[in-house]
Formats: sequence, C-alpha cells, structure tokens
Amino acid sequence: MTDKAAPPDLATWLESRSDSELVGFLTLRPDLTVPPPSTIGVLAGRAEQRASILRSADSLDTLALTILELLSIEGAGDLPVTRARLDDVIDKRATAKAVDRALTALRERALVWGTRTLRMAPAAPDAVPWRIGRILDADDSLTPERVTEALAGIESSERGLLDTLARSSPVGRTRDAAPGTSPDRPVQKLLRAGLLTWLDEQTVELPHQVGQALRGEPISDPTSLTPPKPATTKYTAADVDAAAAGESLELIRHCAAIIESLAVAPAPALKAGGLGIRELKRITKATGLDENQVGLLVELLAAAGLISSGTPDPLPSNDSGDDYWAPTSAVDAWTTATPAARWHALASAWLDLQRAPWLIGMRDSNDKPVAALSEEVRSPAAPRDRRTILEYLADLGAGNSVTPADVSRGLGWRRPRAAARFAMRPTQKMIDEATTLGIVARGALSSPGKALLHGGDAEAAMRSVLPKPIDYILLQADLTLVAPGPLEPDLNDRIELVADVESAGAATMYRITEDSLRRALDVGMSAAELHSLFTTHSRTPVPQGLSYLIDDVARRHGRLRAGVASSFVRCEDPALLAEVLASPASEQLALRALAPTVAISQAPLAEVMNVLTAAGLAPAGEDSNGAIVDLRSRGARVPVRRTRAQFRSPAVPTDEQLARLVTELRAGERASRASGHTVRSDGTRATGTATLALLQTALQVRRSVTIGYVDAQGTASRRVVDPVAMGGGLLEAFDPATGEVRRFTLHRITSVALVD
Repeated sequence: MTDKAAPPDLATWLESRSDSELVGFLTLRPDLTVPPPSTIGVLAGRAEQRASILRSADSLDTLALTILELLSIEGAGDLPVTRARLDDVIDKRATAKAVDRALTALRERALVWGTRTLRMAPAAPDAVPWRIGRILDADDSLTPERVTEALAGIESSERGLLDTLARSSPVGRTRDAAPGTSPDRPVQKLLRAGLLTWLDEQTVELPHQVGQALRGEPISDPTSLTPPKPATTKYTAADVDAAAAGESLELIRHCAAIIESLAVAPAPALKAGGLGIRELKRITKATGLDENQVGLLVELLAAAGLISSGTPDPLPSNDSGDDYWAPTSAVDAWTTATPAARWHALASAWLDLQRAPWLIGMRDSNDKPVAALSEEVRSPAAPRDRRTILEYLADLGAGNSVTPADVSRGLGWRRPRAAARFAMRPTQKMIDEATTLGIVARGALSSPGKALLHGGDAEAAMRSVLPKPIDYILLQADLTLVAPGPLEPDLNDRIELVADVESAGAATMYRITEDSLRRALDVGMSAAELHSLFTTHSRTPVPQGLSYLIDDVARRHGRLRAGVASSFVRCEDPALLAEVLASPASEQLALRALAPTVAISQAPLAEVMNVLTAAGLAPAGEDSNGAIVDLRSRGARVPVRRTRAQFRSPAVPTDEQLARLVTELRAGERASRASGHTVRSDGTRATGTATLALLQTALQVRRSVTIGYVDAQGTASRRVVDPVAMGGGLLEAFDPATGEVRRFTLHRITSVALVD
C-alpha cells in the first residue's frame, strides 16, 4: 500500500499496512513480540522506544543511518519532510535506487514512515553512531596521505592527546578551544594541522580518519554514501577449493594429535575451568604446533564435544582429585568417520561458537594471560560477527579474494554501529580462523564454506573437493615412505601402525623403525603380513634393508610370551626364562616359575609387557588360545557431558506464529474501538453479576462481545469473541482471531461489552 502524506503517528501507519507487511516488520524486530502486544497501538508504543530502535538499527548501513541524520537535521521528528527535500540534501552523493533501498529498510523497521512525505520516530536519531550534523561539516581533504603527513609532524605531547581521544570518545572538552588561546597550546596546533575539528569554545572532535590512522585501521571517508570498492584478486573456484581441502586435512590431523596428547596425559583443569598456560605449552610441545593453533583447536574440540573436563577413566597416575581436560567417548566415532564428516563436525561447531579463541594469550583487565576454555574467551556476539564476515566474502562472488583490510573497511560501511567489532585486528583473526578450517582459502570463500554458511550440504561439498584416497605408497632406500595423497582408510591405519609420521602436508612422509615394526607385531601382524603390505602397496621396489629389518625384528619378537593368569610368561627356551627370573624385572613383577618354560605374575598383562620391554626384552602378548592380542591403550576418556548453553539465542518466532499474532492484533484493535463507543457493564471493570448477565444476553441474541481477559501468566488482553455456551465457571466462545472455540475462565474476565 502506498500513501501520499505520512500519517501523523506510527500507530496509524502500522494499522494501514497489510498483514504480510506487519509480519515482515515483526520479523525484523522480534523483540516487540515479547510479550505479545494486545493492540497495534501498544505495538507502536514499543516500536518507538529507544532500546528497541537501537537494536533494530544494528543491521543498517551508512546510507540508511545518514538518512536518519539528515531527517533529524530537517526536523522530521516533528514535521514531515518531503522526499524531494531529502534528495536535494543528499545531492547526488548516492543514486536514487540506493536511497530507495535505504528508505525501504527504514520503513520495514518502522524507523521512518511515509512515501512522498517522511516522518521519523522521535528516538530514531539516537541510532546514528556519530554526532548529528557531522555530514554538514565533513572535511573531504583528510586523505590518507595528508593524515599520515600531519601525524608525522606533531610532538609527543600532541600525539598523546590524540591517542586518548582515539581510544575513548572522539569528542573532548577543553578550555584551549576558545578563541584567543595561545597558538602554542597543543589543541590550537592540532586545530591548525586539521587533526582536530572545532565544535565550540569548549569542545573539539577527533576526525574519523585521524582516529583510524592512530588505531592502525584502514582509512576511509566516513561520510561517503556509497560502499567502498575492495581490490579483488581473482582465483578459480578449483584453486580456492584445493587450498581449502589441504587446510581441512591439516586441521583433522592436528586435532587428532591434540586428542592423542590429552588421551595419554589428561590436562588438569584450572579452578575456574579453563586450560592453564603450562598445559597449553605441554600440548604445543607434544604436537609440534604453535600456541595459537592449539588454543583455537582445543576450543573447537570442546565445542564439538570431543574433549571435556571431568573425571577421566583411567585416572592419571598422579591424580590430584581435580577435573581434567580429556577426550570424551564421542572421539571414537569421530576418529573412524570420513574426513569430510570430521571436518564438518569442527567447522559447524566453529560457526556457532559463542567464543573468541583469538583472545587466548592476550592480557585481561588484571594483566593476566587469558586461558583457553576459560570464561574470558566467551563472546555471545561472535557467531553473528563470523557470519557477517563470511556473508561479505560470499557477496563478492566465487573466487574473488580480498585482504582483511578491505573486509574491515567494507563492513565498517555496512555495519557502522558495529564498526569496532570489525576493526582490523578482530577481522584478521576471524578470517585466519576460517582459513585454518578451510572455510576461507586464498582470501575467498570456499565452496564447502559457502554451503556451511547458507545451510547447504557442507559435508558433501567438502567430500567433493577433497583429493580422492589412494591405495599406494612410495618406499625409499632410507627406510622412509611417502604417501603422495590421502590414503584409503584401511591402508592409512596400517601405515600409521608400522611407521611414524615425519612430515605432513599434501604428501606425508613416514619413517619405518625397529620400534614401529615391533608396534605392528605387538598387535598381531606377522612378518609375512608386513612383507605383503609393502610389496602390494609400494609402487617403488622394497629396499633390501627393510626386508632384513622386518625379518630381524620378527625373529626376536615373541620368543618370550606373556598372558593372563593374572598374567603368565612362557618361553620355549628354558634358559631364556631362567634369565628372566633372575633379572630385576622378575622381582618387580613377582614372577614365580610354574615349569621350566612357564611363570606367572599377579601384575596385569599390560604392566608385565611394559616392564619386560623396558628391561630390553621383546615379549609378545597372547590370549588364552595363544593368539597375539592388541594391548595398545586407547587413552583416557571422560563421559560426554550435555552442557547447558550459558548464552542461548532467543527463540525466533516463525512466520506462522507472527501471522497469528497479527490476526490477534487486528482483533484487539477492533475490540479496543468497540469498547470506545459501547457501554460496559460497570464503566471500567465488570462485576461478577453484571458479567454473567451481559454474557447471558449475548448468548440469547447471538451478539459478539468484547472481553478483557487475564490469563494464568498474568498477561492482559482484549479480544472480540462470539459466546457459544456458559457453565461450570467457564465461557466457551468462538475466537475469530484463531478460528477456534476457546474456553475462558469466568473469574479471569475483567470486562464485557456488546459489539454493535
């Protein structure tokens, strides 16, 4: 619906909107729906409250907020301003289409109403994050070059004054701004250099561009009504996705290394619940990563439910009785999932993570380093900020790469009320995190990242860009092997069993050692199986030295066998067993000979194996049938904890719920009007007798009534209903707003009036 003249108040304008327009309005301002307003007048009153206006303006861009500034200057809060006058003031600094889009955004939020003439909510100018009138005295000559040159020519005392304004409010009060002040005063020097703006005899303002330069941010014109154009570098989508796939594989490998480190040695939790700096350094040393990587990854693993604090099983040998950070039982399913599924679990956790991992290691208000997994890292706005950054990259198109400085500058124009959250440092850090996860690569949004952002099948998208698993390796003469790509799961498990990773990347290098071969023999692989593994899967000849090493380790392995008695030790060579019984290991394990070739111990089998191995022997574990058993420890585990989110996002009403609310608003408005020109039973509040009498009359003559009603939660409402039956303390009536017959408790009906 269009109008020629803006209605004098917001309630009248809202009432003239269609139901679909009101649903759109409530979608953009959901805070107005709690508790549900009874009439459109009540809704309009809430919509004009300052707190609600500030929330609704957070998503407005610089042009829309500048229009609010200009309307405020023209007095639109008191008198209507014509669209022609607004266009004259803007003076071609923005296109007519851009102004139309900005006005539409303002009307949709009910901050402005009218078409040819415009009115504005009285509190709407409060949403403008800069001084009203700044656009009228803006200095276009403050180019980056001039600002840099001017700052280079000032003294340290003057620089300190500017730094104070840059860190706090840009507006400062000083007597040195008065005319006639000595020109040698710092404020007067800065005014002459153009680094301060004079407002009145006691007030100066730091120009926006100067503040950006002092904070190390990219300099931009704050009064520009057109968005800044970023300098883009074009990559093919395949190049971006290939880089993202590589980062994803590294992410999975690094997370697995951290999980393994915590499984072997759970990290004590701080009293406040975080992970201490010392433990973070220990994990860093064990995994070969840097502290920033470990801080981010432990936050991801905790968010995905793969690590948690609690009582691990088994307990550490030096258990102090406190909680520990350790892998959860969910890790076992994650480690056996496909790479794409493992990536998706981590990436989706990061996107909705209400924390800012990049704060880890920074100093808090008490000058102490911020610990990983601590409360100081919590940031409820982080998910919204991440999505805003990713949406900006998505809008650039596939393969278009930009620098973090361009992203910060662009979001400063798009979201000026949140410009501090998109300053250079946080923007850089969040893009770095997205790059670590393969959501962003080469400065552009990847295909899996786009699917994750827009609710597509991100796991399938990542599966399609990951390199296909290969089934071969390349053996080298120095007992190393190279996997030139990701190995098939079964082959990867066997290679990681028989060799140790030396370096990882697009191609992974492993080294085969005596210990790694013994590890494979310990879990039941035979020498023949090892020879077959390398012969079958190597595309290069098997080095003779490797064949000799396998045979030598296998010949010595298993000559001594340990079992469960609690444990037993048997050996075909009585002399070797006698040597074992005479060694210090026998005393430690309390071995007792049962026969020349058999001895038993009360120690667990795993302990017997560890002690004999440490003594320089090479025992093999076996079960009651003599078969080799796998005694590798899976590491500590803590139960999966269902944590209650401390900052839950408010429930967002659905379109169906909003449509029903609009219907009830219309009904409440009709009831309000009806009560205005009909006589209530007792003027303002119905007595019990009068209520029953009037309802009985309405039933007999089949008239609609307006009732005031207070529900069990204490919420008062007014509605028009058609009485159907009454009895047992209840009124049954048809409610046109819902299309249903509803029951109303009689003692909760506060007033009744017949509808004409």
